[in-house]
Amino acid sequence: MLFKIAAACLLAILIPSIQGQVASVVPEDCLGCLCQASTGCNMTIPCTTGHQYLCGPFLISWAYWADAGKFVLANDDPERKGAFEACVQDAVCAGETVRGYMAKFAQDCNGDGAINCDDYAHLHILGGFGCNAPITQTPFYQGYLACRNTVQSLAG
Repeated sequence: MLFKIAAACLLAILIPSIQGQVASVVPEDCLGCLCQASTGCNMTIPCTTGHQYLCGPFLISWAYWADAGKFVLANDDPERKGAFEACVQDAVCAGETVRGYMAKFAQDCNGDGAINCDDYAHLHILGGFGCNAPITQTPFYQGYLACRNTVQSLAG
């Protein structure tokens, strides 16, 4: 049920609450599973401290956000201190950030001849340079697979 609520929030991508929208490269169900695998789609999770500063339900870094195109909430300035956090902690803006990143770095990470959500999961964790490293045993990927399999069983 939590996944359905999170997915419903992410389906709001169509709402024009951000600046610089991109074409929808990542389907909503895939976006939902990336969010689910990242934090359980926790919309209130604080930014992390430690070796990496990651924020929002997708655990996005500043570099990921910048590579994606520095999406911001409506009427915000990407150069404003706090614009990154405001965007990636908002479901719609964070979703567009992920889509922007995937549009920029889309590639066949797992070598199966297709670019799909499995590849986006690799890109989300490993980045656009070197996404072909194995991640199948990571908690993120296991959570992603569980979500993907649930979504596929509901659709079919």
